[in-house]
Amino acid sequence: MGKPGVRAAKAAATRERMLGAARELFVERGYTATTVQAIAAKAGVAVQTVYFTFETKRAILKELLDVQVAGDSAPVATLERPWVARALAAPPAEMVRALAEATAEIHARVAPVLEVVRSAAATDPEIDEMWRTNLAQRHTVLSVFAGALAAKGGLRDGVNAVRAADMALAVLAPESYRLLVEGRGWTPDAWTDWAADTLTRTLLK
Repeated sequence: MGKPGVRAAKAAATRERMLGAARELFVERGYTATTVQAIAAKAGVAVQTVYFTFETKRAILKELLDVQVAGDSAPVATLERPWVARALAAPPAEMVRALAEATAEIHARVAPVLEVVRSAAATDPEIDEMWRTNLAQRHTVLSVFAGALAAKGGLRDGVNAVRAADMALAVLAPESYRLLVEGRGWTPDAWTDWAADTLTRTLLK
């Protein structure tokens, strides 16, 4: 028997390998066309190992989405991440820039996976709920930023915190990132500059 720490590390590495395989297959083939058997084969594990670890294909997609948003597997919510505290403490223009930069980093990881979720949501009610939950979570984060901008007196006349969060949700949408970066060949930095400039012009005094 191996030591508990070694076994845990091996299990975590196997889990990460399965998630990596699932990401590649989901993005390449789509959710429906990707089987658990294909994920297992690509990860180099038994099918039973995938089912034992995740139970269902939907659960694989859900965990993959969570990990891709966070950038790691630590159980720390977005609003509790260090970058959020730093951004919220900054002056309005710097806060908007930090938000755009962080969003670009997140979208570079998660935008293709979110497209898998969005596409599958049309025919799978549980994945539709996953998509709606992600949208609501994004809006919640942006509402905190909009509230902070309002508290600092940074919002322009006629724009309240609710409207500011809605506008940011549209500008910083993964669809916007994919359209310009993947579809039109923009660099992530160019998208960041555009998003920060757009939000600064439309939201701030």
